[in-house]
Amino acid sequence: MLKVGLTGGIGAGKSEVSRLLAGYGAVLVDADRIAREVVEPGTPGLTAVVEAFGPGILRPDGSLDRPALGSIVFADPARLATLNAIVHPLVGARSAELERAAGPGAVVVHDVPLLTENGLAPLYDLVVVVDAKPDTQLDRLVRLRGMTESDARARMAAQATREERLAVADLVVDNDGSLEDLEPQVRTVWSELTARAAAG
Repeated sequence: MLKVGLTGGIGAGKSEVSRLLAGYGAVLVDADRIAREVVEPGTPGLTAVVEAFGPGILRPDGSLDRPALGSIVFADPARLATLNAIVHPLVGARSAELERAAGPGAVVVHDVPLLTENGLAPLYDLVVVVDAKPDTQLDRLVRLRGMTESDARARMAAQATREERLAVADLVVDNDGSLEDLEPQVRTVWSELTARAAAG
């Protein structure tokens, strides 16, 4: 089994790369998706988040109001650390479970937005960073996700710098261009990953 950490700044296009890799046959462990699962209504995770941040972060139906929580934590590093201390261990346990189920010859790609920030690079056999210029990230967040420029800049500022991410990379996917530019790069990365998995 080859354990791959996949990361990139918000708006860099990491989700697109993980989708392409899954299409080639990677076993995808998506930390963001798992992070949503572990705070669904009725979970111990949601109970702990409400205890830490109050009932104002719940929607009327009892589910987590992500924008409300986001506006609290992305403006305050200490509050963000509190949230991470609740969610990350739950995500880690579920990720390990999915990895164990993948089988010995698999290429397991862990899609981890905060890999660099949380010093997780040593947990993987290899780290792939999806890289884009800050201007490209900002444009995508405002144009494609509908964020205000100040919200987008706050989200970007809460993450590692581009230089910090590139420092932990074994392979880099340049995603300043179009989807057509991205696909051949991801194919090349997949060939490298399968070769390494086969080599043990």
